[in-house]
Amino acid sequence: MKFQSNYYSKAYCCAAQVERQKGNVMGKKTMLLLLVGVLGAYYVHTPLPDNIEEPWRLIWLNTQLKIVTNLATFAELLGINHFMNTLMFYMNHQEVPPTSDENVTVMDTTFNNVPVRIYIPKQKSETLRRGLFYIHGGGWCLGSAGWFGYDFLSRQTVNRLDAVVISTNYRLAPKYHFPNQFEDVYNAVRWFLRQDVLDKYGVDPKRLGISGDSAGGNLAAAVTQQLIGDRDIKIKFKIQSLIYPALQTLDMDLPSYQENSHFPGLSKSLMVRFWSEYFTTDRSLENAMLFNQHVPVESSHLFQFVNWSSLLPEKFKKGHIYNSPTHGTSELAKKYPGFLDVRAAPLLADDSKLRSLPLTYVITCQNDVLRDDGIMYVTRLRNAGVRVTHNHIEDGFHGAISYLGFKIKHRIENQYISWLSENL
Repeated sequence: MKFQSNYYSKAYCCAAQVERQKGNVMGKKTMLLLLVGVLGAYYVHTPLPDNIEEPWRLIWLNTQLKIVTNLATFAELLGINHFMNTLMFYMNHQEVPPTSDENVTVMDTTFNNVPVRIYIPKQKSETLRRGLFYIHGGGWCLGSAGWFGYDFLSRQTVNRLDAVVISTNYRLAPKYHFPNQFEDVYNAVRWFLRQDVLDKYGVDPKRLGISGDSAGGNLAAAVTQQLIGDRDIKIKFKIQSLIYPALQTLDMDLPSYQENSHFPGLSKSLMVRFWSEYFTTDRSLENAMLFNQHVPVESSHLFQFVNWSSLLPEKFKKGHIYNSPTHGTSELAKKYPGFLDVRAAPLLADDSKLRSLPLTYVITCQNDVLRDDGIMYVTRLRNAGVRVTHNHIEDGFHGAISYLGFKIKHRIENQYISWLSENL
């Protein structure tokens, strides 16, 4: 009887141990599934407006961007690498070499020591061609004329317009800060606008345009303004084309920043990081900009140039209430005066400069923190008497013209090149 009692006692203990092990396994599986669910919800769940075309394609793109930016943030917290350098490392796979095809000759060279990529139609022409100077985006920290999306856009422009395209590079933050980016582009533009250079590439000096997207749109606008007072440059641009440009540093709380603070492609926090890195790696400027407390009281007169309550049409205000800015200390402005420089923030130009600008095309996207920058510039240019075509994309979002495979990319690209075809 004692033997049977011990036997059953051991059997019961073994059974109980097995049940506990099963319970532990089930608990671990539950925790794992819960963790996967939470991570999946964080990375995949992306609320989008109903009019967004191909929403799942945008959600997948946003998932990738979230993963990369989180890895970059983690690497920076550990002191392994600067946030922007990690992003650039990931994005370098987009770089393509200068490869000619049956329609276009492509070559890398330098204009006044600035690297540029030139696209020239192979077909012989009996007349001089149009010329377009293009500046890539990337928040002054990322990007290259050789990125696949920009290379594709340049080839499309050449093929459809029979034009020569100069796609420029420039030094990038965090290694280089303002005004290096501006000066690189300006020096390359000055070289391009020389008569002997235009003759070399068969470009008509009366049919020249400048264009850029995002930070490239910022540089295009700033360079075009600077050329107005440059008496050494006799040849000027006929048109400027700005694709969702970043144009002001004063107000990081515009309606578009509020409405699209977490929208895929470009969040408010990332745009503020791009702006601050343009001027310094000192994170105190970023923090002040994020809370809209970076402009000193002695510079408060500049807010008249970016006052959205008077510069935005009613449909873009959407019941937002304009609040007077909260001024910051003078210390940041003294250390980093670039963020109050018109060469960094073209919206700060006065009307006397704006009225001399050429025919302008501005693309803005509804779901973009930079939407209101572009719209306010359109208003100010029109008020100054400049002829402007404003193409507002109701279902658009930042970076759309660079995302190959998206239907909206081809739609915006077609509208952009069609405008150039008619006006350049």
